[in-house]
Amino acid sequence: MQTRKLLSLVSVVSLTTACSTAPVAETPAQTGGEVLQPLPGVDVDRDTAHGQVVDTQGRAGWYPHEGSLMKYRVAIRFGQEPPTMPEGWSFGRVSAVATDSNNQVFVFHRGETADPIVVFDADGNYVRSFGRGMFGNEHGLRIDRYDNVWVTDNGDHQVMKFSNDGELQLTLGIKGEAGTTDETFDRPADVSFGPNDELYVADGYGNNRVVKFDAEGNFLTTWGSPGTGPGEFDLVHSVAVDSQGRVYVSDRENNRIQIFDENGTFLDMWTHLGATQNIFVTPDDQAWVITHRDNIENITYDTLAGRIMRIDIATGDIIGAMESPGHWLDVSPTGDIFIGSLTGNVFRWYDGPWEGM
Repeated sequence: MQTRKLLSLVSVVSLTTACSTAPVAETPAQTGGEVLQPLPGVDVDRDTAHGQVVDTQGRAGWYPHEGSLMKYRVAIRFGQEPPTMPEGWSFGRVSAVATDSNNQVFVFHRGETADPIVVFDADGNYVRSFGRGMFGNEHGLRIDRYDNVWVTDNGDHQVMKFSNDGELQLTLGIKGEAGTTDETFDRPADVSFGPNDELYVADGYGNNRVVKFDAEGNFLTTWGSPGTGPGEFDLVHSVAVDSQGRVYVSDRENNRIQIFDENGTFLDMWTHLGATQNIFVTPDDQAWVITHRDNIENITYDTLAGRIMRIDIATGDIIGAMESPGHWLDVSPTGDIFIGSLTGNVFRWYDGPWEGM
């Protein structure tokens, strides 16, 4: 389903402003060298016209999308428009979002009016909420294949597992205690699950390591230390696991993703994707990221200047890309892309015709 949304970059194009008041031209589009230059009001076939914008004087403008352009539409206020949450509720900074097997959408945010975990149906209607008073600083949220809800609290240094309806089932880490032992974390950021339900924790802001537990939450191993070499990290911000058990780690401040086997042996490194905020691997091994050009832009623009990218998991090549702010990414069972944004919004990217096409 995803493949038909991807358009190959085959030519260079300049599009005039959609707000032009000039009449629609009746003459053919003008050209300047190899660059297609449509007159004001002339529509362009986006299936064949992509690439860097260069005007007739040779001034460079927009560059092509990495890989190819992905055709999605977006709802920028999912869960808030139309309003269905209890009266007076709104999101604070949305740190994470995830979907379960029933296409329910779980939003993890840092607001004061609404409960920190708010659940919606696929259409954005409020269903339930939970977690009030339980977290120091809401950060990551993932849902395992049994529809359990896992969160990382990087304020109180804990990882917590809830049932789908919000019952606390497991807590890892000691509340309020940062540490480097097998029982403690230092500002954990994310979790992911192996083929045999192993738990991997991105630990995180303080410890620069990955911690592995078995399905019952018993410590197995850990790897990583501060630095720039293979197996060293500068802020482990996200972790994901593919169907073969390979572990993908966002080494965010080093502007790279490192890849390991299930025991932490270094396999490969992707250094061309920038400062990756979040990695998501689907059950059929589609790899997606929400990323930024580098760690400086990420922090300076506070996650606004982002890209959603689909990655060829075998090669690391970028298959397609599109602009989006964002801190967290989830791909639902139906293929919708959900972005948790620190702007206080959830973006739902979905398959649909473009306006005017």
